[in-house]
Amino acid sequence: MRAKGISYHTGFVLNGANSRERFDQDLVKRELGIIRDDLHCTAVRVIGGDSERLELAARDAAELGLEVWFSPYPLELTTQEMLALFADCAERAERLRRQGAEVVFVAGAELSVMNKGFLPGDTQRDRLGLLLGQRDPDRLRERVGELSALVNDFLGNAITLVRERFGGRVTYAAIPLERVDWAPFDIVGVDLYRSAEVAERFAEGVRTLVAQGKPVAITEFGTATYRGAGDRGGRVLEVVEFSKDTGAAIRLDGEYVRDEAGQAAYLRELLEIFDDAGVDSAFVFLFALDGFVHRPDGDPRDDLDLASPGIVKVLDNRHGHTYPGMPWEPKAAFTALAEYYRG
Repeated sequence: MRAKGISYHTGFVLNGANSRERFDQDLVKRELGIIRDDLHCTAVRVIGGDSERLELAARDAAELGLEVWFSPYPLELTTQEMLALFADCAERAERLRRQGAEVVFVAGAELSVMNKGFLPGDTQRDRLGLLLGQRDPDRLRERVGELSALVNDFLGNAITLVRERFGGRVTYAAIPLERVDWAPFDIVGVDLYRSAEVAERFAEGVRTLVAQGKPVAITEFGTATYRGAGDRGGRVLEVVEFSKDTGAAIRLDGEYVRDEAGQAAYLRELLEIFDDAGVDSAFVFLFALDGFVHRPDGDPRDDLDLASPGIVKVLDNRHGHTYPGMPWEPKAAFTALAEYYRG
């Protein structure tokens, strides 16, 4: 692969609350340095809902020589709110690009299920449930066709707005069922998870994406740290109980067994598939997921890190030992990714 990447979380914004409560610039710089030097990444996808934080982290990444994928990640916004966010972020990304950084703009992610205006439902879980719970194949095809038309119509407006403000390459982080028209984009971007249901045909699906001719980026892939998470594909967070008011993770819905080796193996296997297929860029999801704290003692349901796809475990008000002063410890997936990217 040309670009060996990981997603770096600056905080998801939902109902005015930011999932990353503290955004310490010194910590951000050090983490991005570890991403470059210890994980051997050449690119970082900077994700989040706060445009100022995105710009700050993107600038730090660019100063380290990393290729920056500037990725606003709207949640529960209207189409007009999303366009306003993209316009602001595109201007910020262009300032960075004109200073000499290599910048790719990612015009949102999984918009049809993460935001309003494409599917019925008040929340992401409602909208996703509508698709996953549809038993009538004819109605499902009809529903997918409807949302695909709405997504492509919106993306047409979004890319026009972005290109008026940004002169670099542009992509979008799609889920396959959105059936995106990639003609206006420079890169095909897909969030792609292997589940037990699609495991046998997963590699062929990746080769089919690459055969379209444009560079392909796997904008998101990974799995959580509990046994069997890899079989669930992109649905690993279904074991988490969330607050209806804030969206914050509260606890797990049962007791799960930690399986760091399984998470590491999943990443290695998918990276090998992507390499073999000729994928241009891949971004592990993700470095750290704030709010999903590692609590090994007490009620097993409180160890939210088990459900985190982060390759480090976020600690509960303490620092780790591997990297003194950092509020996390590497998982087995951290080592596996470093070894793979080092080559």
